[in-house]
Amino acid sequence: MSLIVREKEGFKYVDEGQGQVLMLLHGLFGALSNWEEVVNYYSKHLRVVIPMLPIYEMPIKEAGLVGLREFTEKFVDTMSLNNMIIMGNSLGGHVGILYTLNNPSKVAKLVLTGSSGLFENTMGGSYPRRGSYDYIRERVAYTFYDPNVASKELVDEVFETTKSIPKCMRIVAIAKSAQRNNLALELPNIKVPTLLVWGLNDTITPPMVGHEFNRLIPNSELKFIDKCCHAPMMEHPTKFNDIVQDFLVK
Repeated sequence: MSLIVREKEGFKYVDEGQGQVLMLLHGLFGALSNWEEVVNYYSKHLRVVIPMLPIYEMPIKEAGLVGLREFTEKFVDTMSLNNMIIMGNSLGGHVGILYTLNNPSKVAKLVLTGSSGLFENTMGGSYPRRGSYDYIRERVAYTFYDPNVASKELVDEVFETTKSIPKCMRIVAIAKSAQRNNLALELPNIKVPTLLVWGLNDTITPPMVGHEFNRLIPNSELKFIDKCCHAPMMEHPTKFNDIVQDFLVK
């Protein structure tokens, strides 16, 4: 199933299926391909919506977590979405948390996987190096337990992005914003049921980060997937979807 990107009032997004809304929020280098297995599985009984976060297009002064949260709020209002299940990976989890804290009445459940917001080892400890394909390939592979998951198409996509100086500036600004925006004091204010799905071998937001989210979010449960790094929905989509489905039917 190739995902169709729609447009409405300046927003680009995916909108598949019918029923309760499941809104997916992608990470810093997130591509629609990251979510294909999730969309294929859940669009059979939910309305799956993916806003394309304007990570590479935001005015540089607005390139940060607040700007992304405000963008998400405008998108939700434009689409008249309510009673949502929000699922976010990495930076997308961070945006999902901020959205939930600011708009609790709009969110029914929250699913976080490899979320930033407490600690993250961004880009494996370094920022994008322009012009080096080998470096980008190594960094993309670093986000997976099995480096073969980092397909040439995925590496090519990230490499093309990092060749642009303005895009790199925004990536660095947003990554630094995420590192500065520590949510330890705010997480206890999340009241909705929350599922944390973590790769047991996550090198970017290590397992201890999942445990800390679990400790700080009152109504949360933590599940680990073995032989899995920072993107469980890509590395182990069947296990990931089974874990999430068990949570959603409770």
